[in-house]
Amino acid sequence: MAVNENPQVRDARQYAPATLRNREPILQILSDILPATGTVLEVSSGTGEHAAFFAPQLQPLQWIPSDPNPIARSSIAAWRSHSQAQSLYPPLALDACAAVWPVEREEFPADWRDIVAIVNINMIHIAPWKACLGLMAGAARILPPEGLLYLYGPFKREGKHTAASNAAFDASLRSQDPEWGVRDLEDVVRAAGDRGLQLARTEAMPANNLSVVFKRS
Repeated sequence: MAVNENPQVRDARQYAPATLRNREPILQILSDILPATGTVLEVSSGTGEHAAFFAPQLQPLQWIPSDPNPIARSSIAAWRSHSQAQSLYPPLALDACAAVWPVEREEFPADWRDIVAIVNINMIHIAPWKACLGLMAGAARILPPEGLLYLYGPFKREGKHTAASNAAFDASLRSQDPEWGVRDLEDVVRAAGDRGLQLARTEAMPANNLSVVFKRS
């Protein structure tokens, strides 16, 4: 979860150690599920490392990173500059809990609103439950029929942790903020279904994480 700075780098790029471990497995899933064209909105891009890694490899898809934290957006912008990926847009200031997301506003270019998929990596357990609900509501508003919402992270199954390491991680998160914590997959699926997003796929990932894919009906 912690973001580490690399002392050898003099720009605003920040580093999350888990990214190097999970980016290739996530890319395999995204390559399999995403359509060939359109725009992907990444909600809560964090350091921006995933965006800089995925965007050039998933072209001609366009990639919009976002984060509510200005420090994170500075890191995303620095990674964008470093990657020089033509398909990677500047980061947006986007709060998943907001009733209207920036990409819903008319002043945004049409191709920025041609969103066929939303990607959210390692957010819903490091945020209040209302952020998950806001993510689902935003996906329901923005995605076209058959549009995809992709989640990655640790989940409980039927109220139980799937590994001792996830239980320890959950306890650590809740000690930092009682509104945080590893979510029960069934609760997430129920919240998605209430907003017209149907579970399409779950895939076991390294380090006891899951890829969870929803499709808008």
